[in-house]
Amino acid sequence: MEGSRDEKYPEWAPPEAGAEYASRVVAGTYNRDAGVRALKSPLAQRKGPSVDSLVEGIAAGNRTLLAQAITLVESNAAKHSIIAQELLQRILPKTGKALRIGVTGVPGAGKSTLIEALGMKLLADGYKVAVLAIDPSSQVTGGSILGDKTRMEKLARDPRAFIRPSPSSGTLGGVARKTRETMLLCEAFGYDVILLETVGVGQSEVTVRSMTDFFLLITIAGAGDELQGIKKGVIELADMILVNKADGDNLLRARIAKADYNRVLGFLNPATEGWQTKARLVSAMTGEGISEFWEKIENFREVTESNGVFEKRRQNQNLEWFYAMLEEGIQRKFYEQASVRAMISDVEAQVRSGALPVTAAAQMVLEK
Repeated sequence: MEGSRDEKYPEWAPPEAGAEYASRVVAGTYNRDAGVRALKSPLAQRKGPSVDSLVEGIAAGNRTLLAQAITLVESNAAKHSIIAQELLQRILPKTGKALRIGVTGVPGAGKSTLIEALGMKLLADGYKVAVLAIDPSSQVTGGSILGDKTRMEKLARDPRAFIRPSPSSGTLGGVARKTRETMLLCEAFGYDVILLETVGVGQSEVTVRSMTDFFLLITIAGAGDELQGIKKGVIELADMILVNKADGDNLLRARIAKADYNRVLGFLNPATEGWQTKARLVSAMTGEGISEFWEKIENFREVTESNGVFEKRRQNQNLEWFYAMLEEGIQRKFYEQASVRAMISDVEAQVRSGALPVTAAAQMVLEK
């Protein structure tokens, strides 16, 4: 390496290296307000799309703008929140027509595989499908691990389907804080069925019940205590229980598990008025039982719409959403107060050392 090559080519570049190996210095401009150097690049200076363009893009079926709109409502930045609320207000008249299905189940039950099998069946029937997969958050970045999108390869490749992994961000039950807004955007886009897949089963997973029309519990046979879910209260909230992987050598065990669940369900109050929860067999691998399962969901919607339960549940969902937003706003404003932050800083050391009881410290801050 000689001459100018030493200035712009790495040491490991071959002697015949061309411009593709070269590095260049890009001139910068001084930002007086920030006191930093800002690169003169289109990416650095680019602004997000306007509310008008997002509304028009969603109405026109632009998936890129839908994804950008979801990113906007998921943002915690105050400036984004104002824009997001304007966007949601604009698209609200076009929402409410999709069927919202919550899917939960024990780890390893095959939730993603079953969702893909159902999604492909719905696409074949002419439906447009959106899958909101609540992923465990990365402990390093807080972002989504994106596991579900990689497991639904066929569904992800179909332009009629939309899969959006969303980080749980430590939210109770693994249900992302902005999931409700995301569902509204998907409905405005024109998706007929929205499948909300949660992280797993637990007491906190009941959160999904408050934002979906139909709640599905997926389980498998041979995984230990078949009725373990009863202890967590999940079975009492389910509109249907699917015993997955009912194929091959596991078929007999699946039939026994189905009978066990149906026997217990006979002693429980229905999760939805006018609808009797039942356990059914399905195999996401072979597709056995998928069509019958969907027919029951269609029947569920007919029954609940005719008896008024469907509309009543939607109204209750809006009310619960209202109170959830109130609590979130109150908490945010509480911590934003300078006096509160100062007092918390004062008592943190005492709480950490055990010199001040936690209950007394909390009371002191609340009184402040």
